[in-house]
Amino acid sequence: MNISIELRNYLLENCANEVGFADITSFTPKNGLNNGIVFYMVYSKETIRNMENAPTKAYSQEYDSLNLRLDELAMKCEKFLMKNGYQAYAQTRERLGADFGENNSFELPHKTIATRAGLGWIGKSALFTTVKYGSALRLCPVLTDAPLNIGIPILKSKCGKCIECRDACFGGAISGKEWNYKLKRNEFYDDKKCERYALKISQENLGQSRTICGKCIFACPHTQKYICKS
Repeated sequence: MNISIELRNYLLENCANEVGFADITSFTPKNGLNNGIVFYMVYSKETIRNMENAPTKAYSQEYDSLNLRLDELAMKCEKFLMKNGYQAYAQTRERLGADFGENNSFELPHKTIATRAGLGWIGKSALFTTVKYGSALRLCPVLTDAPLNIGIPILKSKCGKCIECRDACFGGAISGKEWNYKLKRNEFYDDKKCERYALKISQENLGQSRTICGKCIFACPHTQKYICKS
């Protein structure tokens, strides 16, 4: 069986909601690992439905749970590939924690691989966004030298004139400008404003300062369609 099919089936069987493959030759941080596998898991509808006054404790708990599950699955994916004779490196949060830079971003962001795999685009909120789930998901990638069936990259936004996330952001972090692959994140989104507001609102809502909020996730029309489905 084709390694791409085997791997995709393996990841889906282990609770990934979607899987994609990308050519990352021009920006891989690991020499020789020129393909990226990226998968995501989605937040429960019930958690997101209750996030009008985000962040909530349920959201905070599920945020941590998804990160843990994604890291575990990424390590399984790494082992699966190595067992099949390929090199692989799982970009887990545990491994990359020290590489989380001053702009609150990794050297090779997970969502960059996801857009190159054709799974979705970057919303005006700077969050990875899909038609099916909106921004109610979290990503994790694995880098490899395995030959994969590469997806068709998505290189520009599909948000159009929508500014729901901008209007929902009380921190003023979202400019409303549409993303494309040539833009740097700070050209359309201010991570420092987001961070300041998140620390404030999480302290109010959760009793602890965290860099999580979720208002833009809840506001996205694609997220709303997802949580309204039975």
